[in-house]
Amino acid sequence: MRETAGLRALSFLWQKWASVAALIRLEKQYGTLLLLFPTLWSLILASEGRPSAKHLFLFSLGAFLMRSAGCVMNDMADHKFDAQVERTKTRPLAAKQLSLQEALVILAILLSCALIVVLFLNRLTLLLSFAALFFAFIYPFAKRVTYLPQIVLGIAFSWGIILAWSAVRDELSVMPFLILLANLCWTTGYDTIYALMDRDDDVKIGVKSAAILFGENSWFAVGGLYLLFLILLATLGRMAEMKPSYYLGLFIASLFLLFQVIKIKKIPQRSVLFSLFKLNIWVGLVVLMAFLANYA
Repeated sequence: MRETAGLRALSFLWQKWASVAALIRLEKQYGTLLLLFPTLWSLILASEGRPSAKHLFLFSLGAFLMRSAGCVMNDMADHKFDAQVERTKTRPLAAKQLSLQEALVILAILLSCALIVVLFLNRLTLLLSFAALFFAFIYPFAKRVTYLPQIVLGIAFSWGIILAWSAVRDELSVMPFLILLANLCWTTGYDTIYALMDRDDDVKIGVKSAAILFGENSWFAVGGLYLLFLILLATLGRMAEMKPSYYLGLFIASLFLLFQVIKIKKIPQRSVLFSLFKLNIWVGLVVLMAFLANYA
């Protein structure tokens, strides 16, 4: 009897852990990378190509914690909607594998850990970090009131740029905000591709998104946003007197972006859209290599 009870307890704990892992998207870290890459762009530029091991570790850990916390906040706000959408109906809260109270505990743990991380940075960065929390909190509700919730997500995914700059320089300047604007365009673009996967379901349940707003012209809107992204990064390169290797990196990134725009013109199947969305990991990596190459 004791062995049976012990096995049941282990099975229960394993199921809970699996649900927690699914809640924070532990096996799907592309979101963390998309949050981290722009932060590293800023970190490298602010430190002139020599970021400290401390900053690299803290911002990498912070990206994981805040992206995980963002997933929890999103699922808590959307669990009723998620249950009606084919792609999201198996998420732990939508499928009632975890309760809202359990999710709240997980969120508190993640945010507490994120706060500890920020406490290792300077006072300016600590104060600025609360803005990141604000944008992460309001994003899940933005889709209820605006067709452009992707802009709110873009700011949330860009705030690490500001934090990285302030952590190194202990001040702010035009450059990190220029990177933020560039990243805002990029994020809005690739999240529109992501939103295309759920467009039909979102229309049925009354959720707004850029994919619904732009409709069949989504490819044109995404293309314009990607073009602005490249122009802003090129402008940054001119201001920072970047080497030709930086612009070569931007050119390579533009090929990945152009491929996405061409492919979404006919709004392909969900699996293809998801692959196009994930292709942006390579865009972020290529731009990161461009920043690094400038200081090689």
